[in-house]
Amino acid sequence: MPCAKAVIFDYVGTLVNCKSYTMEASREKLRKALVKEGFGVAETEFKAAYTTSHEKYRKVRYEELKEVTNAIWVAEALNELGFRVTSEDQRVKSALNVFFQDFLDTLELRADAKKLIKKAKKQCKVGLISNFTYAPVIYASLRKLGIDKLFDVIVVSEENGWRKPSTHIFQNALGKLQVKAQEAVYIGDSPTEDMRGAEKAGLVTVFVQSQFNSLKDLLESQEKPSYIANDLLSISNNFLEITGLKEISARAVAKHGSARNKHKTKKDKKIKEN
Repeated sequence: MPCAKAVIFDYVGTLVNCKSYTMEASREKLRKALVKEGFGVAETEFKAAYTTSHEKYRKVRYEELKEVTNAIWVAEALNELGFRVTSEDQRVKSALNVFFQDFLDTLELRADAKKLIKKAKKQCKVGLISNFTYAPVIYASLRKLGIDKLFDVIVVSEENGWRKPSTHIFQNALGKLQVKAQEAVYIGDSPTEDMRGAEKAGLVTVFVQSQFNSLKDLLESQEKPSYIANDLLSISNNFLEITGLKEISARAVAKHGSARNKHKTKKDKKIKEN
């Protein structure tokens, strides 16, 4: 492959783990937060309305690959219960911040994640592509984990409008990084969202096992990534080879050695002449 000019990472699963998280508990926190914001919604009624609205937009997100922010289906659920509210209502957004706090608190960097990002940063541009319905959570977690400054480009599906495996979101990241697809390496843990999408977009693909996806999942998906890794450390250890920089490094060493030998020959010749 050509020497990589950019390395792009997936986020949740690839770089961070979720220690423990339950949607049921977080949804109840969302309801209570909405009650505090003035929406008197009972638990049973809200759960039914939320589930119906969520499933409606889930089809759009997973079949059409168009991202829909949580605020839209929360607002629709509230309207179904007799309230008049839009997705831009600040009360809805405030409640969503409470809803996602649980998720944010569970995130922790995977072993060797920061080391790998820093190694990539020294060699080329670094990007991040994340499928997430509420972008502020991604930015907040990156700051919390102390890695927000390591990325040249961050693309979140909620802001982009498209979800992986749509090629649109990969092309958007490539455009912002100002590199061609064949000049970029993509590292992710999802056989379908990451490997299928990135390969279709023309990137070199690296699959890494995670708490969400195993080698068995990859095998069953029948996706064929360029490289397969058990963990981030193995990617870090083979980084130059994966990115095509090993060949460049070898050529540089050879060139340096050739120049040194040439200089030595001239010096030896001069000594003999004296």
